[in-house]
Amino acid sequence: MDELATLQSLNQTVLWAAFGVAAVFGFIAQRTHFCTMGAISDIVNMGDWTRMRMWVMAVGVAAIGFYGMGWLGWIDTSQSLYTGSRFLWLSALVGGSLFGFGMVLASGCGSKTLVRIGAGSLKSLVVFFVMGLAAFMTLRGIFGVVRVNTVDRVSLELPSGSALPTWVAKALGMEPGLAGLLSALVIGVVLIAWCLRSADFRTGNNLLAGAGIGLTIVGMWWVSGHLGFLPEHPETLEPVYTGSNSGRMEALTFTAPMAYVLDWFIFFSDKSKVLTFGVVTVFGVVAGSFLCALIERSFRWEGFRDTRDTALHLVGAALMGVGGVTALGCTVGQGLSGLSTLSLLSAVAVAGIVGGAVLGFKFQMWLLERAG
Repeated sequence: MDELATLQSLNQTVLWAAFGVAAVFGFIAQRTHFCTMGAISDIVNMGDWTRMRMWVMAVGVAAIGFYGMGWLGWIDTSQSLYTGSRFLWLSALVGGSLFGFGMVLASGCGSKTLVRIGAGSLKSLVVFFVMGLAAFMTLRGIFGVVRVNTVDRVSLELPSGSALPTWVAKALGMEPGLAGLLSALVIGVVLIAWCLRSADFRTGNNLLAGAGIGLTIVGMWWVSGHLGFLPEHPETLEPVYTGSNSGRMEALTFTAPMAYVLDWFIFFSDKSKVLTFGVVTVFGVVAGSFLCALIERSFRWEGFRDTRDTALHLVGAALMGVGGVTALGCTVGQGLSGLSTLSLLSAVAVAGIVGGAVLGFKFQMWLLERAG
């Protein structure tokens, strides 16, 4: 009985810690206008790489932190969703493309949707509900059946897993922890150095976005993979990651957690529906953004402009829900959290997201030209 009480106490600690780190993410994202779609838009429309440098720096910092903790023995870097042996390359590519196209129509990805909700956007609240519903339908509903019987059937088996360091360790006969650290240092330092080469990028706001967002990803890996890890569950006697939806170590991702939030709200009276890591991070991002908006006095109610604006956001939200689950993550899930593990699958998903976003911008331009 004492062991179960200890487990429950640990679970609450993990959830509060996850909420706190997610709130920091939301605060920084609101403060610095950190946005993946915005970064791609700036490049496509203006040739400005500043916000993309924020994103790239965050990946570099997160990768170094992730494998640094692995080398120290704080976390087991093999226990993440992104480094498994089943390489679902078609799911990642197709799902990523749908997500990228959808986020353009919906004016931002899942994380930006939550940040905007905190700042007063009612249309982002609508996007949240539609995206969460579509995600749930892709996890367990009709879209899930289609996904499992189509793109998920196409895969490769990688015995060493999809994380680049495992390939390095095998090729060089190196200890996995050291291979991970060296790989992350090389890639991370190169990415950070590329970002810092630009004098325009070296401002407090940009550095806060790059380093701060990257450290929140590291913080989430620590909370889930170290603080929340129990070598032996008191009932099953098996290793467990407390509060995890996937049963594995988790960091920030927002598509599936939006579905879990709706599930928690709808079946709140069902005692089996409990708060989990993903659910509290959704709440945390909104809370952090709200706090920042209040401090900056930037909180504003926002609605749809017209019928076409509403329709585009609804379609975009649905595409993000379907695409995010199919690709096993969003711009933060596969983008920041996934790339921090140096996963090749995450790289494929991100390529799909970028490609889909570029098509989305072209589609928007076509709509404007047609209207003109």
